Amino acid sequence: MRYKITFLISILAIFLYGCTGPESPTNTNSINKTANTNITNTNNPLETSKTPEVSTTNNAPTITPVVKAYCEAFVKKDEAGFRKVFSQETLKQYESDMKADGENSLVAFFADTESPNNKLCEARNEKIEGSTAIAEVRTDNAPNGVKYKFVKENGEWKWTSESPDFQTMKQSAANSNSTK
Repeated sequence: MRYKITFLISILAIFLYGCTGPESPTNTNSINKTANTNITNTNNPLETSKTPEVSTTNNAPTITPVVKAYCEAFVKKDEAGFRKVFSQETLKQYESDMKADGENSLVAFFADTESPNNKLCEARNEKIEGSTAIAEVRTDNAPNGVKYKFVKENGEWKWTSESPDFQTMKQSAANSNSTK
């Protein structure tokens, strides 16, 4: 009987001990401070960084008709209309590349690397200096846009294969290779 009383008193003491102490409110607003912390590793050499999208300064009123003609001719597989978009120097370069690939059609040559459609086909942020212009061209193949150089030939704007974006990549690749 002595053990039963001791056991009962022990259980009662544990119960009462659990019910004592400072009372905390049941409706607290505790925030996990680490849950909303943005942790970045700025020293990671493999970390990718997305360049922010450039805002539109203009809708390229001069270059847009050239880009629209390019997309329409590409979709319709209109060889003459497609060739009409490019500068003479660019056409010579493409014809040389086509000959090396054994291709006769410029539209077919482009279809190897691009898919023809009119879903996204626009130019923006044109900068004209004399008879040359730089505009950002956005298509389904380049939805973020690629800057291209355009030249004026016989009073009409023509698309070239030159791009400041590609020249920047070539220069950075050359610089990284020269340091090795």
